[in-house]
Amino acid sequence: MFVTTDDGVRIHVEAAPENGKPPLLFSNSLGTNLHMWDVQAAEFAGSFHVIRYDSRGHGQSDAPMGIYSIERLGRDALAVLDALGIERTRFVGLSKGGMVGQWLGAHAPERIERLVLSNTSAHLPAPDLWSQRIEIATSHGMTVLERGIIERWFTPEYREHHPREVEWVREMVLGTPHLGYAASCAAIRDMDQRPTNPTIRVPTLVIAGARDPATPPEHGKAIHESVPGSEFVLLDAAHLSNIERPVDYNQTLRAFL
Repeated sequence: MFVTTDDGVRIHVEAAPENGKPPLLFSNSLGTNLHMWDVQAAEFAGSFHVIRYDSRGHGQSDAPMGIYSIERLGRDALAVLDALGIERTRFVGLSKGGMVGQWLGAHAPERIERLVLSNTSAHLPAPDLWSQRIEIATSHGMTVLERGIIERWFTPEYREHHPREVEWVREMVLGTPHLGYAASCAAIRDMDQRPTNPTIRVPTLVIAGARDPATPPEHGKAIHESVPGSEFVLLDAAHLSNIERPVDYNQTLRAFL
């Protein structure tokens, strides 16, 4: 199904049939789509009403040109909930999805039952790096960026021993609309949620990857230290910890959710 936001953008949503269970909304990372959550969707289908969506600029959702913001992406998530008639949900977001989760926790806490912020950051310095990625994506597409992305997302041994999974993610990266990727990079470049994270009062779990070069574990610890009462779990993984350590990740989610 597709949900249309207040600015006319269509967001692609996959919602399991209503089963009377609590809603659970997953939000994807930069450069992937809702299928990055396939293992988690299967794992939690019996316990929750699982909902996934392609973030604006990703997957089958529209990819308007311009500059996105984390607030805009957060409002897209609220549009999904509104369209499905969901007042409150558990929310799991990884990387960019976790940035959306931070915005929701601070600005729409009445819509969030429990909040999982995975492999993410409240602020990523080096704006020139993000501007460079925007230029590369805009001018040359995703092919030039793909190799570096995969190297940051998985540990060397995982890439060696799980080529099928790595290729699956590589195809997601290459299939990401390059203008949507660039516009989302701008949202990350311009983000600073450090002032608002201390206002989050919903139950929050922060997951970090011990070997994550994209959003290093100290970024997760900083979020944990700023969000009152939050929990913190460190997994032996790089950036896509839900794919690299699915058993540990799912157990961590289940214990919290």
